[in-house]
Amino acid sequence: MSKTMINRNRHFIKHLADKMRFSSSLSSSQVPSLTTTTRNPHQFYTSLFCTLIHLFLRCRRLSSAAAAFSAMKDFKCTPELATWNSLLHQFNSAGLIHQVMVIYQEMIFSGVGRNVATKNIVVHSLSKVGEFDRALDLLRDNNDYEFMSDGVTYNTVIWGFCKYGHVEIGLGLVSEMIKRGVDCDNFTCNILTKGFCEKGLLENAKSVMETFCGDRNRDVVGFNTLINGYCKAGELNNGLRLVESMMKDGVLPDIITYNTLINGFCEMGDFDSAKNLMDNLLDSDNGSGYDKANHITYTSLISGYCKQHQIEEALAVYKEMFANGIESDVVTHSCIINGLLKSGRLTEAKYLFHEMVRNGVDPNHVTYTNLVDFFLKNRSVMAAFSLQSQMVVRGIKFDVVVFTALIDGLFKNGRAKEAEDMFGNLLEYNLVPNCTAYSALIDGLCKIGDMKGVGSVLQQMTEKNVLPNVVTYSSVINGYVKSGMLEEAINVLWKMICENVTPNAFTYGSLIDGCLKAGKKETAAGLYEDMKKRGVENNIFILDAFTNNLKKEGMMDEAEALFQDSIFNGLLPDRVNYTNLMDGLFKVGKESLALKVAEEITAKNIGFDIVTFNALLNGLLKLGQYDVQSIYTGLQKFDLAPDHATFNTLIKAYCREGKLDDALKIWNQMKSYGLKPNSITCNILTEGLCESGEVDKAMELLNELSISGFYPTAVIHKTVLRAASETKRADVILSMHEKLVSMGLNLNLDVYQNLINVLCGLKMTRKATSVLQEMREAGFLADTVIYNALIRGHCRSSHLDKAFAVYSRMLTERVSPNITTYNILLGGSTESRSMDKVTEILSEMKEKGFIPNSTTYDVLVSGYGKIGNKKESIRLYCEMITKGFVPRLSTYNLLINDFAKVGKMKQAMELLNEMQSRGVPPNSSTYDVLISGWCNLSYQERSMKKLYQAEARRLFKEMADKGFTPSENSINQLSSVLAKPGKAADAQRIMDKIYKTKRG
Repeated sequence: MSKTMINRNRHFIKHLADKMRFSSSLSSSQVPSLTTTTRNPHQFYTSLFCTLIHLFLRCRRLSSAAAAFSAMKDFKCTPELATWNSLLHQFNSAGLIHQVMVIYQEMIFSGVGRNVATKNIVVHSLSKVGEFDRALDLLRDNNDYEFMSDGVTYNTVIWGFCKYGHVEIGLGLVSEMIKRGVDCDNFTCNILTKGFCEKGLLENAKSVMETFCGDRNRDVVGFNTLINGYCKAGELNNGLRLVESMMKDGVLPDIITYNTLINGFCEMGDFDSAKNLMDNLLDSDNGSGYDKANHITYTSLISGYCKQHQIEEALAVYKEMFANGIESDVVTHSCIINGLLKSGRLTEAKYLFHEMVRNGVDPNHVTYTNLVDFFLKNRSVMAAFSLQSQMVVRGIKFDVVVFTALIDGLFKNGRAKEAEDMFGNLLEYNLVPNCTAYSALIDGLCKIGDMKGVGSVLQQMTEKNVLPNVVTYSSVINGYVKSGMLEEAINVLWKMICENVTPNAFTYGSLIDGCLKAGKKETAAGLYEDMKKRGVENNIFILDAFTNNLKKEGMMDEAEALFQDSIFNGLLPDRVNYTNLMDGLFKVGKESLALKVAEEITAKNIGFDIVTFNALLNGLLKLGQYDVQSIYTGLQKFDLAPDHATFNTLIKAYCREGKLDDALKIWNQMKSYGLKPNSITCNILTEGLCESGEVDKAMELLNELSISGFYPTAVIHKTVLRAASETKRADVILSMHEKLVSMGLNLNLDVYQNLINVLCGLKMTRKATSVLQEMREAGFLADTVIYNALIRGHCRSSHLDKAFAVYSRMLTERVSPNITTYNILLGGSTESRSMDKVTEILSEMKEKGFIPNSTTYDVLVSGYGKIGNKKESIRLYCEMITKGFVPRLSTYNLLINDFAKVGKMKQAMELLNEMQSRGVPPNSSTYDVLISGWCNLSYQERSMKKLYQAEARRLFKEMADKGFTPSENSINQLSSVLAKPGKAADAQRIMDKIYKTKRG
């Protein structure tokens, strides 16, 4: 509600109060008729106030209702007991629990006697929000006979305990009921039965029903509750047996019984049984007294088919429903619309939406939520906003589900600010966000790296007594992992465990994957062990995380061992796992083992799909096996049809070998299989041509494709610009960009990112800034990637002040920096030796919640090393290692060089051994530095000359064995070391000749 409207309401209330003052100022002598022929003015205004409050609550003007009650209280209007109870009930129904307690306290203060109806309303409001201590205190306040608790009071508190999952405590209250002589009725029994069912404790639910209701008192509601529990647990046979039992007891199943079972079978995907039940329902001799399915019956079937993506069957049931003269309601229409949307049939969904409106069925918030969610997931934000406006016009109430869909969708469309504003709107509507709404907000904030904001939302959840669930915590953990804040992520894991929220495989998988990517293998292994100890089953996704990491590092022996160990411990890898392993073995050249995995897939009847076949094909092609006919024979053997990936793999193999003509032949063969080349095919061919220096040919190909309706993509744009950047000429780069645009390239954020990245990579920041301005004029806002590119460009051009100016603008425009932003600024500052800036950046990083990652440490170690601060450089290196990060090769080379320069070759060699143990192989520069260091040391310490020269020779041999070419300086120094006395000049000539030939 707007402030203007609130002010108007307050003005009206004030005006009413003024009239009351005027009325009360009249004496009975002045207006005798008021006391004899008219109601008491105070009673009249009390009634008017109560009516006003009721109207405000019906219109969801909650703050106005509270203001009206406050005004009534200020002017000492005292309603009768029935009116007090009505007010309590109305505020309770509106969800204003705090206001219920305010009214209750005012009622006591006014001296109005309470009755059991008063107690039951207040107890209900307290139980509804989990205020059980106060609810129990009120339950046990039985000093006044009129205020004594009855069965309704006890049932209400028991209902509250069941709602919050404390059904056992609710059951304990039954003994108190019996001691006080309060009868346990069917309501008590049914509430407890439902409570146990909702916790999955079906045997307890059955026991409660048998104990408290007996054979004679059980009603259809209790049976239906237990049947529903069995259905939700997937125990449909027990549900059917219970139907037989209830009929033996003389309790006839009703339409709800049948609908519950039909819905249960639909949820299980057993539509034959569901249809049989419907046929039984239509059979007049079924003994139930019902011979007609209702709209709920049909809607259950329709919903079940839609959930199983069987939309045609759903539509057939809908037609049958219509033919049988049963009117469909908004739920039925919403189910079908949702099913059509999930099948991508938007046109039909729109038609049905308009059809239901024409037939007088008003769409509700669920209908609109489905449509809004679909449009947001398909990046049609304006269409979603249009539907939102329709909801406002139609007066459809916005609930938490609608807001959650909008919040989630806006975040996923990159509109974080609008998503956060939408959450603010939810609060302004006086709606209480649930865990799902908070989780959507948290997930969105995590995805944009705003972990500080995530902390604030979690604090708000605590204040609002909304408990995070496993989804909430998993999103937070994933957010911290992606922000490089692994320690915080692990802390969240321990916190959720302490709060009895059990992590799932996704939770552990995210952490394990993050640790593996950060090089923290021991931490990942520890998490894996903890996962097993807590009974969270290892699954194929965790196996994939480890296998992928080992595959990335080329450690396929370890990957294979892990795979076999997982099988030994009872895990059954699926086709994806086997495909991943086979692909990794091919990539490290272990073709025979990869082929054994392929044989195992066949032997275990796992079977090949086209993805597995393509992985096998890719491996075989790398071996140079280009027999296209045998490939097609293999496809026929496995009864597979080649897909785009198959042809793309073949085309890529030919491009890799430079056989572009053969690649074009495969391109043409695709058409005979009814496949049109897709964007990946085009990307591969374009890349092949560009890498061969045939940029003009690539552009000709793209031009031909554009004529046939296939337009360049952002990926192609990136490939072409990268090739054009080899000219190091801005005019060539921009010309290629313009040509691609003229061919139909869609100008979007990715395209502008490509162009700005390329220009900034060549230090052409002025041109990049012009492109940025053009981008803004086209309606696109710069994101973190673009700002990072501009900052990097200025840093490479040694324009540090401009880099920081761009960073300041980035913050002004509320674009969130990420860890990469700070690493770029740190790199620029260290390169310009502005170490004071380094301190400022690190401080700001910490303030914004960013933790230094491996790249941060690499930059810092190198930076301090370059300015000669070896002490700080080594300190940071040790800190980096302690935190589990693995330095990059250039960092190791710099540290080794620092030690070699001062003759500390022992320390330099220790670093060499350490880097190799951490999986970082040395390169030619590493060996050049070490060889030079040993040679220089041999000149300085004559007594150890032979030993040092022997070490230099050993390193030279190791270098040669690995195929590295020594630098000119290394050749000069090695000549004297390797040559016999007096033959140094001859040795140098020979080495120069050898390595000149090798370089050529």
